[in-house]
Amino acid sequence: DDDPDRAVRAAIRMMTDLKTFNEKRANEGKMAIDHGMGINTDSIVSGNIGSPKRMDYTVIGDGVNLAARIESACKQYGAHILISEFTYKAVKATYRTRQVDYVIVKGKTEPVGVYEVLDFHDDDSYPNLVEALGLFNDGYRSWNIGKWDQAIKLFNSVLKINPNDSECYSNKGIVNFKLKNTEEAISDYKKAISLDKNNYNAFFNLGNLYKEI
Repeated sequence: DDDPDRAVRAAIRMMTDLKTFNEKRANEGKMAIDHGMGINTDSIVSGNIGSPKRMDYTVIGDGVNLAARIESACKQYGAHILISEFTYKAVKATYRTRQVDYVIVKGKTEPVGVYEVLDFHDDDSYPNLVEALGLFNDGYRSWNIGKWDQAIKLFNSVLKINPNDSECYSNKGIVNFKLKNTEEAISDYKKAISLDKNNYNAFFNLGNLYKEI
């Protein structure tokens, strides 16, 4: 019954251990290692699959495909741990999360909500995280219902708490674009990219904005 929680806790532990490992690499003059994880909760087929000549243990099913799609989205949003709305609803513990978008798996039509898990952060990497997440999630909801001025105000409040939140700048850029604040949107996307060069969503939106102007 606690498989979703175990998966999320394992991902958080992987990120905290990776930080320790990267500190060791830095002391040795080596480059840091980075990675992203995608978690989904569903019924799948698992086991040894193949022929007598070649047999491999694997997992197959729509749930596996969605997890892979979510994992690949980590680069798009500059995230490290992303979970599907199914995992989000299945976990029993409370995690520090924010919704980042909806994704559609190839061959499907229904979008699935995707949430970022941020529990691996400490006060140094993300100060006042709980307060910032509350404001961010309120801003995201305001954006989704078309209250764009309110969304901008809330996203700005997040950035006062943590001016290094790349994803917040990226979302603020989307809202500024909808408000026809082109220069502000460009500035937001550039800031998001400067903070996280892996934020492909900001790269993509900035490119599309330049095409339109």
